Amino acid sequence: MSHAATSTMTARVASGRRSGSLTRTNVRLGERVAEALLLLAAVSSVAITVGIVGVLVFESVSFFRHVPLLDFLTQREWTPLFADAKFGIAPLVAGTLVTTLVALLLAVPVGTVVSMWLSEYAPRRVREWVKPALELLSAVPTVVYGYFALLLVIPALQWIASKVFSYDLPGSNMLGAGLVMGVMIVPYVASLSEDAMRSVPQNLREGAYAMGATRMQTAWKVVFPASISGVTAAYILAISRALGETMVVAIAAGNRPTLTANPLQPAQTITAFIVQVSLGDQQHGSIGYQSIFAAGLTLMLMTLVFNIAGFYLRRRFREAY
Repeated sequence: MSHAATSTMTARVASGRRSGSLTRTNVRLGERVAEALLLLAAVSSVAITVGIVGVLVFESVSFFRHVPLLDFLTQREWTPLFADAKFGIAPLVAGTLVTTLVALLLAVPVGTVVSMWLSEYAPRRVREWVKPALELLSAVPTVVYGYFALLLVIPALQWIASKVFSYDLPGSNMLGAGLVMGVMIVPYVASLSEDAMRSVPQNLREGAYAMGATRMQTAWKVVFPASISGVTAAYILAISRALGETMVVAIAAGNRPTLTANPLQPAQTITAFIVQVSLGDQQHGSIGYQSIFAAGLTLMLMTLVFNIAGFYLRRRFREAY
């Protein structure tokens, strides 16, 4: 081999090494940029959460300087905008919990059955059409659900109550609002539960069939327990969604802070009160204005309790199955 050929080959090898080194450098730089962006996203989410909690706590401290915490927790009336103001949060908590319970009594069984049908019974083509159509329900604006409850569901309930039970149902009540909220959160329960059930390994189903189990027995005694962790997460998301719902309860529940567990009566939820005051003429810094932050902090703590309970339930079910 001539000296010129040897020099050319050496130059090509050196060039290839430099090119490979540059490629590795670019890859490492890209990885560092990606890591930095992911870290920024994580820190941003935490910072936003801390900021929200900080605002709620700061404004609530100003509120509790004027209102004793014991009165806030034990008084049975909530009239912070009246001249003779009362600051018992119990009526708002009761309204929130009752409407949420009504919604869950509809959404949990219906969503679970729908998810089981989609996962274990529906043909593939049918599932590909039904599931997206079901998820479209979650894209409907909540104000539309609110007027649907006010103009259709509650009049229908009034007619049934009058004709069947001879009961004069109020024009706004927690039952109608809760039922429409249940319809609204069915897609959350159904979609997430179906995803959890579809992720169950196929060999569990085949093992159940090999032991003589029917399709129904396999679905409810094998697939459902194996996916209970994901299904529980869907339930917790549904609870959080129902607790935080605003427009449906603001339009259809009555906006009357009443301490009652009767879903046939009108009531006001925490979110509906926040909307009422936020759109009103309360002066910034007044006790009436600060009351929305105390109510918001209460709602956040309620949601936190349900999420913590859901976390422990998921962990226990995961260990059991």
